[in-house]
Amino acid sequence: MKKVLMPLVMVALLALVPFVGVQYAGLSYLFGVIIPYTAMVVLLAGFFLRLADWFRRPVPFRIPTTCGQEKSLDWIKYDRLESPAHFWEAAARVLSEVFFFRSLFRNTKAELHKDANLAYGSHKWLWLGGLAFHWSLLVIVLRHSRFFFVMVPGFTDFLDHADGFLDVTLPTFYITDAVVLAAISFLVFRRLKDAKMRLISLQTDYFPLFLIAAILVVGVLMRYVARLDIMPVKDQMLRLVNFSVDAPGEIGILFYVHLFLVSVLAIYFPFSKLMHAGAIFLSPTRNLTNNSRQKRHINPWNAAIKFRTYSEYEDDYREKMKKAKLPIEKQ
Repeated sequence: MKKVLMPLVMVALLALVPFVGVQYAGLSYLFGVIIPYTAMVVLLAGFFLRLADWFRRPVPFRIPTTCGQEKSLDWIKYDRLESPAHFWEAAARVLSEVFFFRSLFRNTKAELHKDANLAYGSHKWLWLGGLAFHWSLLVIVLRHSRFFFVMVPGFTDFLDHADGFLDVTLPTFYITDAVVLAAISFLVFRRLKDAKMRLISLQTDYFPLFLIAAILVVGVLMRYVARLDIMPVKDQMLRLVNFSVDAPGEIGILFYVHLFLVSVLAIYFPFSKLMHAGAIFLSPTRNLTNNSRQKRHINPWNAAIKFRTYSEYEDDYREKMKKAKLPIEKQ
């Protein structure tokens, strides 16, 4: 349980840092201006440096994972997504992974029964939980774009109305708030329930889930419990977007906790497994075309080899070959 409790305690302590710092030490400028700017610099620099490092890695051979017919003869139909032969087919394959998690949808689980038979079964709950988590989180992030524009964009208004169409509470209850918390709970309990998952799970697997959950819980508390005034929050966000270093106005303490946890997530992002958000586009098992039958791929790392022809070999050893009574082409 140490692998679970340590990240949980760490997230709780991180939430206490801005609470104590702003409430008792008056460090609102540090947590409202300096730390967010630092987090954005680390996020952008770390993200693009890691992408640049991956871009420099040569991939001389075609290593896409395939489970369909490769393109060969014209009269043999090939699988355009599972074994792409053209760039646009490989691009469609990557986008289907990004938006719909196709490979996770086909994921199966293996169970060893008492009679020593290995059985395979569907594992669609993991696909559904991952899809709900990522899509809900995306909608929440896009909804928050209203804080960074003076005039609220049209798509933000659309998402706001679509997400809160139930209109059962005041303020409006957002469906994604409940869905993403339920998805995080499912992903955590899945690791705790399965003995194999508990064994291979690390603290770094739980920490981002707990951190994102803490950000969401504080955001929900700000909206439905503490009822923070939204205008000072938007004013501060507009200052940050416009690179202003002015001190923030009077904002509730939960805002600083929320902003600090988001900043911690931004700093943690480029050095963690969360970088799969960018790595998926550079994965050679997904973004390469499977055209080994149409094009020869040569490894650029191989040193040049000087080949020796048989005639050159025979010129060097002709006399010895004659003595050994070996056949020769030239007398």
